[in-house]
Amino acid sequence: MKYVKGLRCRECGREYPVEPIYVCEFCFGPLEAVYDYAKIKKALSRKTIEKRPKTLWRYKELLPIDGEPQVGLNSGFTPLVEAKNLAKYLGVKELYIKDDTVAHPTLSFKDRVVAVALTKAKEFGFDTVACASTGNLAHAVSAHGAKAGFKRFIFIPATLEQSKIVASIVYEPNLVAVDGNYDDVNRLCSEIANKYKWAFVNINIRPFYAEGSKTIGFEIVEQLGWKAPDSIVVPCASGSLLTKVWKALKEFKELGILKNLETKIYGAQATGCSPISTAFKQGTDVIRPVKPNTIAKSLAIGNPADGYYALQAVKESGGAMEDVSDEEIIDAIKLLAKTEGIFTETAGGVTVACYIKLLKEGKIDKKDTTVLCITGNGLKTSEVLNGRTAEVYQIKPNLASFEEALKRINERGR
Repeated sequence: MKYVKGLRCRECGREYPVEPIYVCEFCFGPLEAVYDYAKIKKALSRKTIEKRPKTLWRYKELLPIDGEPQVGLNSGFTPLVEAKNLAKYLGVKELYIKDDTVAHPTLSFKDRVVAVALTKAKEFGFDTVACASTGNLAHAVSAHGAKAGFKRFIFIPATLEQSKIVASIVYEPNLVAVDGNYDDVNRLCSEIANKYKWAFVNINIRPFYAEGSKTIGFEIVEQLGWKAPDSIVVPCASGSLLTKVWKALKEFKELGILKNLETKIYGAQATGCSPISTAFKQGTDVIRPVKPNTIAKSLAIGNPADGYYALQAVKESGGAMEDVSDEEIIDAIKLLAKTEGIFTETAGGVTVACYIKLLKEGKIDKKDTTVLCITGNGLKTSEVLNGRTAEVYQIKPNLASFEEALKRINERGR
């Protein structure tokens, strides 16, 4: 049964059929999937969801596919970890980590959006998929595309971390490194998408691709016992993830699956690429593009496509935006690792550091039940910690040498 009624422009409201298009031909606004919620309400309930396999597809009626899932069948339903040690360290009451560093095939939340995008590409009959990426999306399209039998073209900034390049090329896609930042790569891909009949997951398939991010919001509610938290902190690159987490909560409320919704959504950015946070602090809806300069390369989108909509979601929920320095990002990565045993990439460091900053500013109450979205594994960006970790104690293979090292360890209180 089909639950998607069509596509609708987020600006002027014009409606379009379900096709691989992404922009309104009248006002050039972005298109978004529109659902038949009355029909979904009859098909989907808490009990129905709970009986299904623990993957993102347990919410399939709220995802923009017509048939059964075809790609990413093992993605989703990542752990929601109660961060008791970090909560104690920060002096907060109840803190959770939505941990997308594990359980996904390529160890980031991008497995969610790609599962939906490539399933839709199959439905549309494409044989080639492509993307512009700062790393995680490249990994997911490369891996899932390989398993699904697609020809793949992956476009990345040439300055991307070597570990992220390796994590894509191992699947043997056509990997194209472009001299320039992500925004340069994205502009080029828009030109290519207009000429070649490929499924560009974050261009012509974007209205479908972006919906996969909602599953983080669905899972948070279910894993909290069908309750929404007081606060959710979400890292922002294009701003799409934040808007979809908020949309997920509102959809569950509309369907009656969620009884109450008083959650505040908070956006997190690196100061070296913070166009959405800057606009929020300046009290404007105008997102002014910036040239990225941050270690958080997975968030380094200087001209965020969904920046305006992320701002609106934050304001609608009563939340806020914040940004943090590279030093704060690194400190937060190490803090999360040593308190909760979770190794996050730089985007997760941004989330944790911004949460700490929002606490200090009094924008998030220490009594709140808060969820931090940690979206990717630290092994993807381990280079940023070179020279910034604890000392390695090198010894000779004898007891005396070890005990000399032990003396130094005890002196440092470790």
